[in-house]
Amino acid sequence: MQIVEKTNEGLKRAYTITIAAAAITGRIEDEVKKIAPQVRMPGFRPGKVPANLVKKMHGPALHQEALNTAISEAMEKLMAEHKLRPAMQPAIALGDGYEQGKDVEVSISLEVLPNIAAPSLEGLALEKLVVPVADAEVDEAVARIAEGQKSFVDAKKGKKADTGDQLIIDFNGKLDGVEFEGGKAEDAALEIGAGRFIPGFEEQLVGAKAGDEKTITVTFPADYPAENLKGKDATFDIVVKAVKVPGESKVDEDFAKSLGLESLDQLKGLLRGQLEQETAGLTRTQMKRQLLDILAAGHDFEVPPTMVEAEFSQIWAQLEQEAANEEDPEAARKEIEAEKDDYRTIAVRRVRLGLLLSEIGQANGVEVSQQEMQMLVAQAAQQYRQEDRQRFIEYVQSDPMVAAQLRAPLYEDKVVDFLFDKAEVTERTVTKDELQAAIEAEESTAPAPKPAKKAAAKKAPAKQADDAPAAEAAPKKKAAPKKPAPAKTDETEPAPKKKTAAKKA
Repeated sequence: MQIVEKTNEGLKRAYTITIAAAAITGRIEDEVKKIAPQVRMPGFRPGKVPANLVKKMHGPALHQEALNTAISEAMEKLMAEHKLRPAMQPAIALGDGYEQGKDVEVSISLEVLPNIAAPSLEGLALEKLVVPVADAEVDEAVARIAEGQKSFVDAKKGKKADTGDQLIIDFNGKLDGVEFEGGKAEDAALEIGAGRFIPGFEEQLVGAKAGDEKTITVTFPADYPAENLKGKDATFDIVVKAVKVPGESKVDEDFAKSLGLESLDQLKGLLRGQLEQETAGLTRTQMKRQLLDILAAGHDFEVPPTMVEAEFSQIWAQLEQEAANEEDPEAARKEIEAEKDDYRTIAVRRVRLGLLLSEIGQANGVEVSQQEMQMLVAQAAQQYRQEDRQRFIEYVQSDPMVAAQLRAPLYEDKVVDFLFDKAEVTERTVTKDELQAAIEAEESTAPAPKPAKKAAAKKAPAKQADDAPAAEAAPKKKAAPKKPAPAKTDETEPAPKKKTAAKKA
């Protein structure tokens, strides 16, 4: 086997590998000897079929297998001898005009990962913005739960319904005088102002009293799920059977016990914990962004173009999808097109930070354990139908690139946590608004456009623009190329519940 280097420019490499025809032929002969004893052919005793007939029967398959094996081994030798770390899957091409029985010439082109010196962690300083949870916030959370649990009691006789009151009604909907499916209900509870019925329905019942009968006219929204009702005017014959007013919601021990808890203090403790968890997540986001800004400012090395293109494609696909869902898709597309270069710069930053975090993790022994990986796979499998979950698990286990992609976000978080532990962290107490402002601060060194200040037609990608892509602690000899996991089918989504026509979709 002969290896000739054709290109060595920056991170680009290209080679020509020549495999002798005799090497391929030898592999075929060895395989024929292995399978001949198992070959059955009329007129021959088992195991006595001549080698030339075996080759005639299985020749093309044997040759292809021998060729693939020889190329695979040649690739391994190339990577080892030249100490290559591919950034993505190498491109392999068989030479033009190849014929069986002749030497094999294979062209290999790839991009390699840059050599990155693990940065010194000395002097790394971060500020942690802490938001204490006030008693008033806990009380507000309790009040919101009480509001959601509110009950209604019968109103005084003759009470006219007002916003916030509940009506018990029978209704019968008609299109052009003809009843339609789903437009009829008895003893339906309607809270005026809750917005659970189509626009205009609840408002026309303000002032109604028990025993009233009236007919109202409403227009179904243009995006209503029932095709026969979209944008149509309909009438509803209504009988008001009762008017109810909100009952008093007492936040006390009995209220907490009605929720299955032991005491009001336990309820408040649980809610305080939830609020603290929310602010802790924001604090981590702020610290991570600060950390990534520091790393990005201190490192500027060449990154593989194919990795950048893959990252940019993900960003762009999401932006286009979001633009398509805007009220004016064309205007939204023009807006993101105007900042296309900015988003490509974001892709470069993400790739660079991902490689840097990977290098830091490898240099400091950060790992994702087998148990953690099994949990990741099991969690990811839950998004699929029951009958497809095992197949997904086997798919991940059989493809190292898919496993690497699944492992990557957790690995990145573990590297970030490692850096948090190494940094000198000072705490400062702030309000929630101040913390949010710090996260979105314009002094961030990230080159991201500021979507929050753009017109409504524009949205940011799902990843924060200056978040690094998930880094993967790939072995030094192999790449961890990205490859998307299988798409989730629509059938995995729960079917929407059917509602009466008078209610919102």
